[in-house]
Amino acid sequence: MTVPVFEEYEPDADCGCPGCAQRRRTAAALPVRRGGRPAAHGARRALVLVTAAGVVLSCGAGQAAATAAGRDTRAATEADPQPVTPQGSVGPLNGGGAPGPPAQPGQAQLTTTRTEIIDRAKKWVTAKVPYDMEAYWSDGYRQDCSGFVSMAWNLGSNEWTGSLAGFGTKIARADLEPGDILLFHNLADPAVGSHVTVFGGWTDTTHSQYLAYEQTRPNARKATTPMAYWSNSSKYVAYRYKGVVSGASAGSATAFPGAAKFGAGADNAHVTRLGEMLIAQGGKRFYSQGAGPRWSDADKRATQAFQLAQGWKGKEADGVPGPHTWRLLVSGTGRKIPAAGTGGTPSAAPAYPGRSSFRPGGTGDHIRLLGTRLVKKGYGAHYVTGPGTRWTEADRRNVEAFQRAQGWSGSAADGYPGPETWRRLFA
Repeated sequence: MTVPVFEEYEPDADCGCPGCAQRRRTAAALPVRRGGRPAAHGARRALVLVTAAGVVLSCGAGQAAATAAGRDTRAATEADPQPVTPQGSVGPLNGGGAPGPPAQPGQAQLTTTRTEIIDRAKKWVTAKVPYDMEAYWSDGYRQDCSGFVSMAWNLGSNEWTGSLAGFGTKIARADLEPGDILLFHNLADPAVGSHVTVFGGWTDTTHSQYLAYEQTRPNARKATTPMAYWSNSSKYVAYRYKGVVSGASAGSATAFPGAAKFGAGADNAHVTRLGEMLIAQGGKRFYSQGAGPRWSDADKRATQAFQLAQGWKGKEADGVPGPHTWRLLVSGTGRKIPAAGTGGTPSAAPAYPGRSSFRPGGTGDHIRLLGTRLVKKGYGAHYVTGPGTRWTEADRRNVEAFQRAQGWSGSAADGYPGPETWRRLFA
């Protein structure tokens, strides 16, 4: 059980929220001695118990909201205000039968992919779900910032900023990937300033800004946001959901169903899903009536166009999806299908010269070629005099910036180009 936090303060005279109203009623009921002040505790202040796990008292309208919004905001030149995002208490989903008790951080959690997390967040943004700490959307999740993350992470319960960390693993900000969260839980006053966003990816090479999916007034939104937020930036902590898995392991919805599910005569839900993913990757022009369960020439042509866009040839671009095609479509990491009239097959990338070609002391034209491509892609910030034929720390740092922009971390973003880094650079 969370230990309650005690604070001593006087109720605001002009605040209309239930908390302050109750405090004023409590103060009015105390015995009054000469001088017109309450006698309890030296007749100075009412001692109010603020619980850090439970229903959070919050200012909901009028002057109360304006007061909360004005605290600790940035200067007028950066006018995005502190989030006025009070939040409801921990509880089960609302409606839709009997969802059972709230989830516990220690319980086994449902698995999900990063793509699925972002897709769920996008649904609320597209629907413009209005902010309301006392209301629940049609999926049963509460319409505040912590309910939004509970929904995106598919927790099966409505959590709050004081409990979400238990469902994740703390990570460094530099390791953030789409689907992770940035969380600030204000222990002193959870109703003021506490907020949480879903990380959607970096928007610049310096990692000073990111795409945030969040539930805030007036409705769910995605917006380019300074790291980590407009206010209280240093207090936000990055977390990764414990149940996040790779696209190929999340379950039947994302695992490759097998080649037998596609091709002439196939008629099943996997064909529909294939068509939907191909349309999302630029293949809409191949489908006159949208994706359907019966395999058609449109499916084959769209699949082949996607395979050709990856630079594949021969049997690798035969128009029938294999495990690699499926993985790229599910994760959304493949190159999109070019628009009509722009040439179906991109120019072939130069042959990858091998890992040993990019090490301290290495020289060669391939290093200059790499550096030139990095500059063209917008990742040449660490060059002082431009790329050359000798491998330098500037080359490594520029490659690392490009790798992190792909959402990679750890050894996958060490600054030394492997075959996939090379392929994407020359895409």
